[in-house]
Amino acid sequence: MKLPGNMQQMMRQAQQMQEKMQQEIAAIKVEATAGGGMVTVQMDGKKNLLSVKIDPEVAGDVEMLQDMVLAACNEAFNKVEGEIQGKMSGMLGGMGLPPGLF
Repeated sequence: MKLPGNMQQMMRQAQQMQEKMQQEIAAIKVEATAGGGMVTVQMDGKKNLLSVKIDPEVAGDVEMLQDMVLAACNEAFNKVEGEIQGKMSGMLGGMGLPPGLF
C-alpha cells in the first residue's frame, strides 16, 4: 500500500527522530553516589552499570556496603530515566503533540 507523499514524509521524519533519540539515549552517562560519596556508580543511557567505586572504609561492613551500592544504583537508574524523559519531551514537544500524550 502506497501512502500519500505527505504521509511518507512524516513517517520518514518520525523514523529519523527515533534514530536521533536512540543515539542521544546511548550517549547519556550519569553518576550517582550513596553514603556521602562512599559508593559511586556510573550508568549509561541503556541502564548498563559502567563502574562502581567503593571507599575502602566501608569494605568491612558488608550489609552497609550492599545497601549503599543498591541505593547508588537506584539513584543512577532514576537519573537515566529523568534524562530520557527530558529528551523525549523536548523532542516530542517540537512536534506539536498535546501534552501527556507520551
